[in-house]
Amino acid sequence: MYTSNQDDHNDLFQEMILQLWKAFPSFRNEAKITTFMYRIALNTAISGIRKKKIKTTELESISFQIKETIEENFSDELKLLHASIEQLSDVEKSIVLLFLEDKPYDEIAEITGISANYVAVKMNRIKEKLRKLLNVK
Repeated sequence: MYTSNQDDHNDLFQEMILQLWKAFPSFRNEAKITTFMYRIALNTAISGIRKKKIKTTELESISFQIKETIEENFSDELKLLHASIEQLSDVEKSIVLLFLEDKPYDEIAEITGISANYVAVKMNRIKEKLRKLLNVK
């Protein structure tokens, strides 16, 4: 979701591994290791986007390219959902992707650095936004 092509995806993956390697000595066992890893990876992805300072028109182009390259065996509904998620903000994308991975609100809160209650509020807002984007009542 945070890259537009395979080369960028590979670069981002390598950067995430590097950042995890650098951050591992600071792991204090206060959270699950997976939560720690998600947070490092998410921060790396978001900061990578900020560094590139992608313009709105470029984001629209990236969204279109991603939509065009989704595998053919996906249903039309899944393609539409994916395209709608692409239109969310970075924080909203991270929350919805963690939610789709069946992460509980408490873990999403730890990863994103917001409270579990705010995660619930954001999820309700994200669901409403997706309903509007998908024209679902």
